[in-house]
Parts: sequence; C-alpha cells; structure tokens
Amino acid sequence: MNEAVQFLIHHGYTLLLVWVLVEQMGLPIPAVPLLLAAGGLAGSGRMDLALAMGVAIIAVLAADMFWYHLGRYRGGGVLKLLCRISLEPDSCVRRTGDVFARHGPHSLLIAKFVPGLNTAAPSLAGIFRMPVSRFMLFDGLGAFIWVATFTGLGYIFSDQLEQIATYALRWGSWLLLVLAGSLAIYILWRYLQRQRFLHRLRIARIKPKDLMEKLAAGDEVMIVDLRQPLDVETIPYMIPGAVHMAVEELEKRHQEIPRDRDIVLYCS
Repeated sequence: MNEAVQFLIHHGYTLLLVWVLVEQMGLPIPAVPLLLAAGGLAGSGRMDLALAMGVAIIAVLAADMFWYHLGRYRGGGVLKLLCRISLEPDSCVRRTGDVFARHGPHSLLIAKFVPGLNTAAPSLAGIFRMPVSRFMLFDGLGAFIWVATFTGLGYIFSDQLEQIATYALRWGSWLLLVLAGSLAIYILWRYLQRQRFLHRLRIARIKPKDLMEKLAAGDEVMIVDLRQPLDVETIPYMIPGAVHMAVEELEKRHQEIPRDRDIVLYCS
C-alpha cells in the first residue's frame, strides 16, 4: 500500500495527465478510479487538489480538440470509427448522433458521464461545424464538471477510499482475476448477443440490386428511410418514393406503412 501511495505522490500528476489523455483518446481504460484516487490523496494532504484538477482538465481538452478537428475535416467517418470499437457498434452512431442533434452544445456538459457519447461528442461538434469558441466554452465546462465530480468525491471520502484500497490489496491477484473474468464474460455476452442479431438481420436482407430490379419490374414495394439527421445531413439523398421517418417515430407513424406489400427499411 505504501509503495503504491508513494508512486502516486511522486508521479501522480504525470500519471493523471497521461492516463486521462489516453482514455479520452478512446482507449478503454477507465480514468474515474484515478480521479478518485487523486481526490483521496488531496484529501489526506498528499496532493494539491487544484493542480490535480487542472492537469486532468488539460488532458481532457487536448484530446477533445483533437477529435473536434478530426470530425470537422473528416466528417461522419470519424464517428463510425469511434463506434466501431464500442460494445454496441450497431446503435452507437444512431444514439450519439441523435443525442447531439437534439441537445446541441448542451450535450457537451454531460457527455463525459454518458458511455459512447464521451469520445464521440467532440467529433460530432466538429461534424456539425460548431464554432471553436462555442465548443471550447461548453466542452471546458463539461470537462470541469466531470473532473470536479470525481476528484471531489475522492476528496470527501478520502478515509473510506484508503480503507477500500487496503482491503483490495489484501485480495491481491485474486481480486484482479475476478474483475478481469467478469469483464471478459460481459464482453463475450455482448458479442454473442450482437452475432445473434446480425444472423437474424441477414435472413431478412435484400441487396440494392434486387430492390432495383423489383422497382424496375413495377412491384409494389414500400421503402422507409430510417436514417438519422446526421446521416441525412452528410448524404442528403434518398431512394425515390421512400418515406423518411426516424426509428423513434415508427411506433407513432406505423399506420403510414401499408401491410399489403413488401416493406424495405434502410439506414446508413
């Protein structure tokens, strides 16, 4: 325990900067435990709370500016790249794009607390051409709220965190094994769930060429465009005769879809 504490005391600010920066760049390594630890050490007088918060906020802003400019100049492909490494790639683009389109810059205030939106929000701000000054204002406030929340909790509960760390070290490698095993089981479960979904999707799939042949032959086909606002803005074209409605509108507008013909749904 003393060795770990001494390491954090001597290298804590550098470790905090690098760890938060790497996490905000998209790597799946949680920074919250380190923010709590920094707050705990500050609560016991072994770190400077203001300096620790400042270092973490700088790391957040550096990563977010990178993703903002990448989204601004590379478009929707950046968002798809980010979502591809998530555990829910099929809904990530739709979910994050819809949240940002609905709440705009205010979504940056809570983005760090929302899985998936955390790294995607700066790219979305760039894709939607948000002015840099406006982005920096809201993103800076969001970074401050996120960092202050967890370092503040660590500061308030510094005594309890030290006790938890002591118990965790007693378990040693067994605790790491249990945590790693639980994470592996969860990832495997999500992967199998997604494969079942993709298998069902392939069964009811039609190729663009087959759809074009149906339309050319005069077959009655109902085409529904389910693309989200971000996708429509990126590619403002749709199949002739298609009806556009968001996935969230299907329940309310289902009566617009006739049941006496084939129905083709398409998205991005």
